[in-house]
Amino acid sequence: MFIVSPSTLLNARALETRSVPKRMIGRISLFPRKGARWRVVLRLIFEVQVLRFLAALLPFVIAMFIWPDLALPISQAPIPMLFLIFFVETRVFNMPKEKRKSLISDAEMDRVLDAFSFNARKVLTRIAARQNLTSGTLHLVAEQSELGRVPVLTLVSVQMAGKDPHVLDLDDKDRADIETGLFDDDFTEERLHLVTLREGQNLRSVTIEASEISAHARMAALMDYAQRTPETQKVAL
Repeated sequence: MFIVSPSTLLNARALETRSVPKRMIGRISLFPRKGARWRVVLRLIFEVQVLRFLAALLPFVIAMFIWPDLALPISQAPIPMLFLIFFVETRVFNMPKEKRKSLISDAEMDRVLDAFSFNARKVLTRIAARQNLTSGTLHLVAEQSELGRVPVLTLVSVQMAGKDPHVLDLDDKDRADIETGLFDDDFTEERLHLVTLREGQNLRSVTIEASEISAHARMAALMDYAQRTPETQKVAL
């Protein structure tokens, strides 16, 4: 999981948007500034479709080095190249649609989506309380890669709708709340990804109205964070 906000990117301008929820995977390039482990960085690089196409064509390049006298015919064989790209994208990196239905049962899918909604609302309430947001519609957006046979890539952001839609900037405490509160031992990125693959829907958004968060809920969210031990806060960060 990578938490996307202006403070975690080198190219924060890429987050400018006219509407929310904003899609990111395949739409914009993300250059992490902080909060991304090396595995996440590699996974973001792998998500670039052009690079995957070039990797798929590597056998043709190797063949031209091995048999230089056949370099010209090999380079002028677009149909085999297109077929190889199609095969790698649909069968190697991805999962056929006919096999996706068996990934997860209807009942389990409902439980996963309920857990996502419940956890996301708690996280949004805490962030709204800490940032003293009293108006506007907050979206917790989880977007996952549609590639099925590679490690899961999940982009999580908090987006604000209204006259000035934008991706909310999140400090260390906000990001810690997402890291520790959105997924858990039972509801994992991998389980949500099974739902993503089965439904073919890679973006999910949970919304709350900042004005509807009660004073009691705001106080509880602030007290919950204050009661964490310094060690717990350090691990979360």
